[in-house]
Amino acid sequence: MASILFYANIVTAGPTDQPTLINNGAGSGLGLFGAGYGISVPVDAYQQSTWVTNANGTASDQYQLGNTMYTSISGMSYNGGSEIQNVNIPNYYAPLKISFQNDTAVRVQNCKLRIFDRNDINNMASGVVTQVYEVRHPNGSTSASGLAYRGITGHAWQEFDPVESMFDMILTSSPGVSGLNTSASEVLPSAQFGFTNWLTNSGAALQSTQHDWYIALSASPDSIGSKTNYALYFTCEYL
Repeated sequence: MASILFYANIVTAGPTDQPTLINNGAGSGLGLFGAGYGISVPVDAYQQSTWVTNANGTASDQYQLGNTMYTSISGMSYNGGSEIQNVNIPNYYAPLKISFQNDTAVRVQNCKLRIFDRNDINNMASGVVTQVYEVRHPNGSTSASGLAYRGITGHAWQEFDPVESMFDMILTSSPGVSGLNTSASEVLPSAQFGFTNWLTNSGAALQSTQHDWYIALSASPDSIGSKTNYALYFTCEYL
């Protein structure tokens, strides 16, 4: 049986820690706040902290997550630190892990993500600009020679702006367990800095019972007030 599960990397997570499974129902959510839980994000600024919350962000499950704050089209601040280039961000920095799991090994394709208004997947979220970046850097070091070990070369945030038209953010096909699958064209060492960089290099042809994507999120309100018409949508095909 196929399922899609959501996991969160807590703020104290290390490179060998496993993300925490979070509520996958409609009553769950990630809350993006200012310097702490419940603190507002100033208009046109980006969040300073990320939490597991209920759907409206009015109650915290006490899980504070690693915070990935947009600083430039190719960089971010992690937990308030200085800018790091996206290409160097390891998987465990990403606050959200999306996991597709199935009883038998399959490959996945047409993997798509949208940020929408929680009512209609064709409508942009209301009142907030969201930056999304797919992290594919299994190596636990940010000093991994600028190599992301991901089989693709795009390292820019993708922006969901409420004044623009809806689009699909395309995620990697068949990333494998922990995103450790890459393409055959990428010639890489199997380990570096004490961490595994990849297990397979089958590209989109990989069949596995589990495929994982790591998602960095950053949001900026364009007006005052809580932004609750706001949700993440993920879909993929498996065969």
